[in-house]
Amino acid sequence: MPEFIFNNKVYYNSVEFVMDRMGGTWKMPIIWRLKNKTLRYSELKNTLPKTTHKMLTSSLRELEADGFITRTVYAVVPPKVEYSLTERGLRSVEVVAFLREYGFKLMEEFGIEHKEEKTEK
Repeated sequence: MPEFIFNNKVYYNSVEFVMDRMGGTWKMPIIWRLKNKTLRYSELKNTLPKTTHKMLTSSLRELEADGFITRTVYAVVPPKVEYSLTERGLRSVEVVAFLREYGFKLMEEFGIEHKEEKTEK
């Protein structure tokens, strides 16, 4: 595949392009949590306790800018903001699910236990 430029960045293949859109520590977990429901910021934050407010906000902004999620702001006091997946975000759930399962298998191969493994046995 020939290289291409998007937003002033050179990409050498489509996987690199996808990983730039969805990669990072928190983007895929955010997509996974939004796969079946709309969540408020605080609900997302509670499901991702290891992330900082800065990293969560940054990841949400990038996902919104890339068209994976929508941010709905309600004019109430206190402010209410909800996040949900767009059509693009819904299509990406399949990719996240595959990587998640592959990750569990890889962890098992390396002798690393994970939560789902413990509850299933």
